Amino acid sequence: MHPFIRKLVIRTAFSKDKKTAKEDLSPFAFAKSFKDFKLIIRRFFRDIILMSLGVIIAAFGLESFLIPSKFIDGGVTGTSLLISELSAFPLSVLLVLINVPFIIVGYHVISKQFAIKTACAIAALAIVVATVHFPEITHDKLLVAVFGGFFLGVGVGLSMRGGAVLDGTEVLAVYLSRKVSLSVGDIIIAINTIVFSVAAYTLSVESALYSMITYLAVSRTINFIIDGIEEYTGVTIISYHSERIRMMIVEKMGRGVTVYTGKSGFGKRGHSKEMDIVYTVITRLELNKLKNEIDKIDPNAFVVMNSIRDTKGGMIKKRPLHHSN
Repeated sequence: MHPFIRKLVIRTAFSKDKKTAKEDLSPFAFAKSFKDFKLIIRRFFRDIILMSLGVIIAAFGLESFLIPSKFIDGGVTGTSLLISELSAFPLSVLLVLINVPFIIVGYHVISKQFAIKTACAIAALAIVVATVHFPEITHDKLLVAVFGGFFLGVGVGLSMRGGAVLDGTEVLAVYLSRKVSLSVGDIIIAINTIVFSVAAYTLSVESALYSMITYLAVSRTINFIIDGIEEYTGVTIISYHSERIRMMIVEKMGRGVTVYTGKSGFGKRGHSKEMDIVYTVITRLELNKLKNEIDKIDPNAFVVMNSIRDTKGGMIKKRPLHHSN
């Protein structure tokens, strides 16, 4: 391998450990560092592609739907659209200027890498909005509100999957939630309430109402893009027939399980008995079959289910679905 490439691989793989970043590594250590290097490069290009697609789609949603109809979104993007509409100030410049403070906050609150990615994504969005002109698609206000929000949400969601944001509202909300006794969601709602109230006063109540539909479309689309099409459910099963249930999940459903020891407890004085508790993660398509199979083994089993956004590793994404009843 070329000495320069070898040096680049070692320095990239051990960028956080200067003492380890030396060239006299063993073949095994170098092979491991080369594997890490390939993973870093693969993630880098994946993030670039996602962010680029997000910027283009978000710009399309703005120029082809929202801007011609004078509709706005919530947060920083909505504020930029509102100021641009009232003052005729270029939207591309406002997108950068208003987001600068939030990028700085993101640098301190989240990470340097996040701030750099976000700065690049917002700058790219501003450039595309200023230089690329997409055609207006429709004049129907409801279609504009729904599909404008949809495309903007797709763009923002893809950028978030790439490790950046196109709107600094959530960064501000995370920062403020650490300073005041409010959740991130409460702060975002408060910010958007102010934005839409100003829009109702300066533009029109009708535009503000349509803009709220846009915001809802953006939010739902972002959730869809971030969480993915497939939704997962974590299932905890407490039963005296835990071994049979474990075998059923592994053999019939082809899913992995985690078994841990617990104690049952009920009654005034408390009645405890050790038992194995079974935990598994399945898709929502398999949930009905799992319930039916558990009922066959133990109708009195105590089953707790909770939603999971996504999973990594394990068997769930490697094995085919078996969701027939």
